[in-house]
Amino acid sequence: MKNKREYSLGYIVPITLVATLGGLLFGYDTAVISGAEKGLEGFFLQAADFEYTKYLHGITSASALIGCVIGGFLSGFFASRFGRRDSLRFASVLFFLSALGSFCPEFLFFTKGVPTFGLLVAFDLYRILGGIGVGLASAIVPMYIAEIAPSSIRGTLVSCNQFAIIFGMLVVYFVNYLILGGHANPVLDKSAEGVFSVNPGSDPWTIATGWRYMFGSEAFVAAIFCFLLFFVPRTPRYLVLIGQNKKALSVLTKVNGTAKAREILTDIESTSMEKTEKLFAYGVFVVVTGILLSVFQQAIGINAVLYYSPRIFDSVGVDGMTSTVIMGVVNIAFTVVAIVTVDKFGRKPLLVIGSIGMAVGAFAVALCDSYGIKGLPPVISIIVYAAFFMMSWGPVCWVLISEIFPNTIRGKAIAIAVAFQWIFNYIVSSTFPPLYDFSPMAAYGLYGAVCVLAALFVWKLVPETKGKTLEDMSRLWKK
Repeated sequence: MKNKREYSLGYIVPITLVATLGGLLFGYDTAVISGAEKGLEGFFLQAADFEYTKYLHGITSASALIGCVIGGFLSGFFASRFGRRDSLRFASVLFFLSALGSFCPEFLFFTKGVPTFGLLVAFDLYRILGGIGVGLASAIVPMYIAEIAPSSIRGTLVSCNQFAIIFGMLVVYFVNYLILGGHANPVLDKSAEGVFSVNPGSDPWTIATGWRYMFGSEAFVAAIFCFLLFFVPRTPRYLVLIGQNKKALSVLTKVNGTAKAREILTDIESTSMEKTEKLFAYGVFVVVTGILLSVFQQAIGINAVLYYSPRIFDSVGVDGMTSTVIMGVVNIAFTVVAIVTVDKFGRKPLLVIGSIGMAVGAFAVALCDSYGIKGLPPVISIIVYAAFFMMSWGPVCWVLISEIFPNTIRGKAIAIAVAFQWIFNYIVSSTFPPLYDFSPMAAYGLYGAVCVLAALFVWKLVPETKGKTLEDMSRLWKK
């Protein structure tokens, strides 16, 4: 047995589970808006001092993503200056404060329950605060797991973070569903001038209170994450970087056993002595490849579906919250498909197949809208679109970004790639409400076309990293 497995799953698995709570909060924080956004819109439509338009609602719904961009850019600095574990502790505090602030944005400065433009700004700032936590976690959680995990199972454990992200989305779908209970989302009326207002018969509880509980529920998960982070170690690589080699050896021994630990420590020590190279030391194309992987992961439009799924399902004549929960369960299943196949079939085949499947689903939704088809056909098409993302671009993009860059530029390159990912997440999410209001067919037709371009990009330009060590990638890009 020793020859087959020289690492301790009993030590690695609990640490990985704690770290992936950061991924769960990533999913929870970004998807909580799916259940809350209609009540939130109804609340601010009642404001007397400004007009709450679809464009403002798109910006508000996606406001957390501004923080995600900031957190992505800062992730490299935080990871190097404070370490991976302590950076995650800081992210957990941001999650907690954001949840409480979003629950009651009136705290100290505004009158409870009175929507104003100032209150809208305060709410957006609290969401941005949580977004910074998401941006940090999105880059640092995979980094933490990769530096703790044995190389032979690193890919699988890093992929588990994507499972945690999707599981966090599923959890918040259920939480939102339970909070909504017997209440209904507000009904919006549109005037001849195109101005929206809340129908007088709408449920007042959903508008005044429901969305607050949805955002506030995240505080419990954030508190648990922060508490558990006090029981996990710093990563061996970071301990070596700050000169605590004995502590690094202790962690490596618990993970890999004594003999293997000394061998790994020697490799880390030699690597830590290398100078960090300039960003384009291996050429521009390696950095551009990582950026484009991130851009395509968002430009294919998946988060428009994840964030606004209840609204989308309601518009095609089915119960939005119930259908969203069903989609969440399907997403979990297809994420597992990716985890168990990514090291067997390779990264490129999964991305190409996923892109084609998403394109089919997106074009099918566009056709349903074009011909006025409601009910099951568009629902199945949307679920197919999301499922193919979950078995491809969801987990595999993160695996590729963690593998594709040479060691000496990895920190800077990952920070840039992650930041671009959140920039395009924001662009897609903030433009979706007005685009969907203009034409669902145009929205999904656009996303389907981008899926086709993504398949061509991966097929022609992205190198396969299956079976290659991180050092192999440095040699590949040198050529």
